[in-house]
Amino acid sequence: MKKFIKSISTYVAVALVSIGATYGMYSYMDSKRDNSSTNYNNHGGTFKQENVHFASLTSDGYPDFTKAAESSIHAVVHIKSTVKGSPQSRRQIDPFEYFFGPGQGREYQYEPQPRVGFGSGVIISKDGYIITNNHVIDKATEIEVSLNDNRKLNAKLVGTDPQTDIALLKVEGDDLPYIPFGNSDQLKVGEWVLAVGNPFNLTSTVTAGIVSAKGRGGIGNAPEDIQSYIQTDAAINQGNSGGALVNTNGELVGINTAIYSRTGDFAGAGFAVPISIAGKVVADIKEYGTVQRAILGVSVIELSKAKELASSGEKGFEGAEKIKIEVGAYIGGLSEESAAKQAGLKAGDVITAVNGVKIKNGSELQEQISRFNPGDKVKVTINRDNSEKTFDITLKNTSGNTSIVKKTDVMSNLGVVFKELTDEQKKQHGISSGVYVAGVENGGAFAKSGLTKGYIILRMNGESVSTPGQAESIIQSAAKSPDKSLFLSTLTPTGQRKLFAIELE
Repeated sequence: MKKFIKSISTYVAVALVSIGATYGMYSYMDSKRDNSSTNYNNHGGTFKQENVHFASLTSDGYPDFTKAAESSIHAVVHIKSTVKGSPQSRRQIDPFEYFFGPGQGREYQYEPQPRVGFGSGVIISKDGYIITNNHVIDKATEIEVSLNDNRKLNAKLVGTDPQTDIALLKVEGDDLPYIPFGNSDQLKVGEWVLAVGNPFNLTSTVTAGIVSAKGRGGIGNAPEDIQSYIQTDAAINQGNSGGALVNTNGELVGINTAIYSRTGDFAGAGFAVPISIAGKVVADIKEYGTVQRAILGVSVIELSKAKELASSGEKGFEGAEKIKIEVGAYIGGLSEESAAKQAGLKAGDVITAVNGVKIKNGSELQEQISRFNPGDKVKVTINRDNSEKTFDITLKNTSGNTSIVKKTDVMSNLGVVFKELTDEQKKQHGISSGVYVAGVENGGAFAKSGLTKGYIILRMNGESVSTPGQAESIIQSAAKSPDKSLFLSTLTPTGQRKLFAIELE
């Protein structure tokens, strides 16, 4: 189970729950998008936003979850992921070296012990697509799925998205049980939900709770991750990661991913990726091989924090203390040539709505923008000088254009996601340019070379890089060169300089 620490009073350990939420993919989604939100079902349509789910009652007047449990438990699987290390060399020391000086010794090869992890997953189509968390199958060389009827199947990794911690698997099968998609947008705080998974390797476990909050962000120390979690008090523990969060109709509304905990075990607060986000991620992976990530090109902070900084005289936040509204995403900066800047947005604006959907914070802004593809047009409402304005914005991709991104062979082989550096990151490391490694996929050339999420690439083949588009352009040119090599000058997550050489096949 992936764990991370968040300071609350003394501290609270935030542990990514090693549950595998088999995120089987809907037979195929038509991907029709509503202006306010998009929800995908197993048959490619969109959900009407009119259903509120209430638990039925037993004859004694207590909530009855049997229907939801029975309809979902058979579609939640147990995942065993095995990571086998590469053969290593060791030198066997000749004991006579201690008396007569260094001798020849002997080198031999040995196989490191494989590492085995467990989690959960959700079958989302009868032909065997499964959703789980990326951290459940991270770096796995073998993935085994156990169904509720005790069948064991080998799973193929279709693709991953480290920024949302979602992965898509595929097993061979016909007429498998699956969970239909629900509408996570329509979940209400206080509504009953069930968490289905395999905590502590106890298969087919169902727990009940309510939706405690929506749009939760700031879980852990990875600001580049897309976080707008559903918070629930349904018991989630190690082994639940990747499991299903379902409503009382037995519909999939989230993928259980993380918990707050001092010990790594359940302490009353669990977090799930809404199916509105996870559904689009797996649909994109299936259709394009990579996630179509639309970018506004803004860096935002919480409005209350901006007001606090302005009141303390922090440079760059002048006037924020005079903003009369109390909620929204405060724009601290904009990328050059970004969609937002070209449309007329400025630093100091407060984003309050996207396509009419109210925005309370940066997490909710992330969630809304993540529903769209490059080239889609959205209406962004902002507060500027305490007046409301609305802008039409055509979203761009990470390369700075509006094209749909198809994973080329070379980029697929590298398995990396780049992101532009923030001004804060540049200041922290004392650099003026570079690109941030926001995600590294299992089995890619970057992962094999030892590069991980958190590295900053300063130069590629001797050229300085500043944007993801520039980095990808250099990679494409290197792939066409005779030696097909990529030489990287980087900063490690701890700020040390390190060089890498990667072969481009």
